[in-house]
Amino acid sequence: MSLKRGATAWLSATMAGALMCSVATSALAAPASANDTKLQTMQRQLDDMRAQLDAMRAAGQQPSPQLSAIQQQLDAMAAQLAEMKTSQETVNTDIATLKQAPAGTSVTVTLPNGKPTFATADGRFTANVRAILMMDAGKYFQDNDLGPAVVGRDLNEGVNFRRARIGFDGRLFQDFDYSFVYEFGGSGAEEAGRLYEASVTYTALKPLRIKVGAFEPNVNLAAATSTSAMPILERPAPAEAARNVAAGDSRTAIQLSAAGVFGDDDTGIATRWFGATAFTGNTLGGTQQFDEQTAWVARAALAPYSGTTWQAHFGANYQYVIQPNDAVGPGVAGTRYPIQIRDRPELRLDGTRLVDAGAIDADHATVYGGEAAFGFGSFLVEGEYFKYKIERRNSALANPHFNGWYAQASWVLTGETRPYDPVEARFGAPRMNYNFNPKAGTWGAFELAARYSVLDLNYREGLTGATPVGGVRGGEQKIWNVGVNWYWNPAMRMMLGYQHVEIDRLNATGVQIGQTYDAVAARAQVAF
Repeated sequence: MSLKRGATAWLSATMAGALMCSVATSALAAPASANDTKLQTMQRQLDDMRAQLDAMRAAGQQPSPQLSAIQQQLDAMAAQLAEMKTSQETVNTDIATLKQAPAGTSVTVTLPNGKPTFATADGRFTANVRAILMMDAGKYFQDNDLGPAVVGRDLNEGVNFRRARIGFDGRLFQDFDYSFVYEFGGSGAEEAGRLYEASVTYTALKPLRIKVGAFEPNVNLAAATSTSAMPILERPAPAEAARNVAAGDSRTAIQLSAAGVFGDDDTGIATRWFGATAFTGNTLGGTQQFDEQTAWVARAALAPYSGTTWQAHFGANYQYVIQPNDAVGPGVAGTRYPIQIRDRPELRLDGTRLVDAGAIDADHATVYGGEAAFGFGSFLVEGEYFKYKIERRNSALANPHFNGWYAQASWVLTGETRPYDPVEARFGAPRMNYNFNPKAGTWGAFELAARYSVLDLNYREGLTGATPVGGVRGGEQKIWNVGVNWYWNPAMRMMLGYQHVEIDRLNATGVQIGQTYDAVAARAQVAF
């Protein structure tokens, strides 16, 4: 081989090796955009070297092992360069994919009826801001000559934030609903703030729903009705006294519920069904130092209906306290396992309870309830009856029992109906036709409501003198309520109510400590 030929072969081989090294190192070190440019430059260099090799062959140079080796190196480098281009294209595609939001994870923000709502495109995750604000103002009209023994002889009147709740609810991973709410309102006086609800519900096993945490178990018709949808300022006292035995606000519990429908209302009458049962514990915020209460509650309902013309509801509810709270612990004098049935009048400007059966040392307690309702167009009537029984602990005295009931009616003057919620077996707020908008000549919705309730917490109370042995003088409370509600829009309403209250109650010596009075109250409400 001549010196010229050997030099050319050596030079070509050196360029090929250098080019292969530069391909490998630059492809690894450079970012994607830089790699694209360098790969194009290397392709041009490879093409130039191939052209030089072809020119050498065309000049009459004889085949040699050196030229064959160079050709093999160039072919190998071309294959490697092609593979690197393919890899680089894959990398570019992956980077572009990573820059894009995964399908279904883009978040939309809406404000349905003023509620800030966040949701992913696929609906698997949602978050809603919740708020309920109820400001009450009112006045009590009491006799000026009430005796010193009368309970609540000078009830507090004025202004009170009955409810002031803020929190979040929504959905996680499609199958889990959650709710976290804080409460700053109160009865008679606002609270410093407390955890009102913290719960998670598993919904994938339709129609079954499994709820766990601290919340209000579904225990009767009045209790199931949302506070922002009640036609009267407060729940009826018999239902309120019942729900607080083993359910009520902020109760730790695990609940199973299910709902469905029989029949087809397109061809006639259909029937919605509902069932719920829960194992409950104590309420949040207590100062229990010993064993906490455990109880079982259940509710079932059938709700026949025909389209949107009419809706009926028939149900039953039950509570059984397995073990009451241990109030004092072992070896300490006092009422160790107290069960106390009591309630305030159906207005909470003052938090005084005017009927109270007192703390009864008990092994168990039971509450039975029956419920019925019927809605026809814009008219709705409902009622419930409750029986409260207490089993005394270590006592030969008779076990006391009490009762209460109420009947309630509402009529939406502007024609809207109160829709039925089959998931909770309850009636909601009127579904408005027009919001309050004077410029458009619309004034919202107007509703009239009335209720009569009786809560009797007397048991063998006697007519005069000292309380008979085994008797309970908790008192009997009768309340008439009438009210008018003005719905401005789905989030806002004004309420005005009048009530006439009669309390008949003797103390332990036979002195009348009840009274009769009237009250007027108004409420401004924002809820979303």
